Amino acid sequence: MQVPLQIAFHKAEKSDWAEEEIRARVDKLHTYHDRIIGCRVTVDQRAQNVEGTLPPVVRIEVSLPGTAPVVVAYEPDRLQQKYQSPDLRNAINDAFNIAERRLAQLKESRDGRNKEAHHDSQNQFLGQVAQLFPEDDHGFLLTNTGGSLYFHRNAMLQGDFDKLRVGTEVHYVEEVGDTGPLATKVRVVSSEKS
Repeated sequence: MQVPLQIAFHKAEKSDWAEEEIRARVDKLHTYHDRIIGCRVTVDQRAQNVEGTLPPVVRIEVSLPGTAPVVVAYEPDRLQQKYQSPDLRNAINDAFNIAERRLAQLKESRDGRNKEAHHDSQNQFLGQVAQLFPEDDHGFLLTNTGGSLYFHRNAMLQGDFDKLRVGTEVHYVEEVGDTGPLATKVRVVSSEKS
């Protein structure tokens, strides 16, 4: 981590075991996402009932490059629904379990996006606009095999749908939709040659 771990106790009794547990769980977060910049953990006793049995809120904020922080605030009412006598140990454990799942999903999504982009370039085809229906926001492409393939205005990744003309060359990815094959990720081929 570029920024040192910050642990704060608000209206909650600071304990060595809780701090050690938090440090161990933060170290474990690196196995779920390898680009953590910093982490802040707050243990906050926001409310107290007559019996003194409300567990504190454990709030975890994990900073990552290029994206909003991952924030988990595990509220006492969720713990009380899950455990008969919830305590700080339950709150720490559940909050970090959620943080681990979210970081793993983010990493999976990031890695999947990189693989998908690479995969798309291998499945990209060259075609040209065969028909346009601007009033209905769609058109048809002439594929490299001579077939016709539907595409929608929203499939345009590069270029302006309103400036398309019959014969405009495009790169596209063919996918199967609800009604059959269609063109997605349509990009106008640049007319400038390098």
